[in-house]
Amino acid sequence: MPAPRDVLFGPWRAVPVLGVTQIIAWGALIYPPVLTVPLIAADHGWSIAFSMGGLSLALLTAGMVSPRVGAAIDRYGGHRVMPVGSIAAAVGLAGLAHADHPAAYLAVWVLLGAAMAASLYDPAFATLGRVFGTGARPPITAVTLAGGFASTVSWPVTHLLIGAVGWRGTYLVYAALLALVAAPLHAFLLPRSRAEPEAPRDPAAASAAAATSPARPAPGGWTFVLVATAFAAYAFVPSGLAAHLLAIFQRLGIDPATAVAIGALFGPSQVAARVIEFVFARGQHPLVIARFAVSVLVFAFALMAILGLSPAIAALFAVMFGAANGLLTIARGTVPLALFGAAGYGRMIGRIGGPFLVMQAMAPLVLAFVAERLSDVAALAVTAGFALVSLACLMLIRRPEPGGPGRR
Repeated sequence: MPAPRDVLFGPWRAVPVLGVTQIIAWGALIYPPVLTVPLIAADHGWSIAFSMGGLSLALLTAGMVSPRVGAAIDRYGGHRVMPVGSIAAAVGLAGLAHADHPAAYLAVWVLLGAAMAASLYDPAFATLGRVFGTGARPPITAVTLAGGFASTVSWPVTHLLIGAVGWRGTYLVYAALLALVAAPLHAFLLPRSRAEPEAPRDPAAASAAAATSPARPAPGGWTFVLVATAFAAYAFVPSGLAAHLLAIFQRLGIDPATAVAIGALFGPSQVAARVIEFVFARGQHPLVIARFAVSVLVFAFALMAILGLSPAIAALFAVMFGAANGLLTIARGTVPLALFGAAGYGRMIGRIGGPFLVMQAMAPLVLAFVAERLSDVAALAVTAGFALVSLACLMLIRRPEPGGPGRR
């Protein structure tokens, strides 16, 4: 654990800074639409599908912009890139409160998508990778612990703000938080340092290090394709289920109050899994953690298929799903770092984040189509299929052997 002085004045101050700003960013950009979109649609006379489509457009935009944001963080640092993301997000949310024309509404979501690419987990991971190098795993885990509370904070606060100042005022409040709190924290408190590679002091030590250190696979080779595919396939699961799982539970016979109570188990399970990983599993390779997490999720789908849906099985599924997602969020930052190293980490995270965000954008629409045209059971089966694809890709990845060539 870092000393208190390092948390206040050293590189570790990035962790509380990003912990606070991740709660603000997720709480302002990702979670409010569940509560605000029906109000936006009613005010403008638009359909719910069109209004929610703005968020999907933003995620698609974020996926396209993400690699460039990661490369910019590699070059300039998160202290220069992430404030721009916060300011852009503030401008976008203010624009959302005033966008009365459909074209303007969609244009604002495009801006918000670019802001998401520079504000959420991917740029935070890239910043930590630049500051800590190959030692970024504990800081990444710590930041995701804080970020796990974003929904717990955002939904009640959004509900209260809507009651007090309406949905437009709510977005203006969030715009002010991003501009006046998140942006200054990023600009003035994020470390400006870059981790230096650890080099042996003499040629003999260098030779010994080369013999014992894993030979890393190429960041553009077969291993990278498997990593990117694994996380993109997994992205379908939380995005699709977040939009449809509670409704599916209700349509399959669970009463609404019980379904909501079951859904509330997801957040605490996610945070609890991250705490356990941080305390007990730091010695495990991140690839092992990722495989375990997706295996838990696949097993949860299998239990539901074999035993049928009941409140108890649904609650167990929510707990296992939450735990798996908590671990996979960490793994998305730590697996690439462990496999490919810290050089060019920001751009690499951006390249992985691109298809991840695109899949996030597609999943709710695809599952809605499957549930409507086929059945809710078919929608769950499709989601389980993406989890199996993710697990298969993770199992195909070979951890580099010391002094070996690595899989390319």
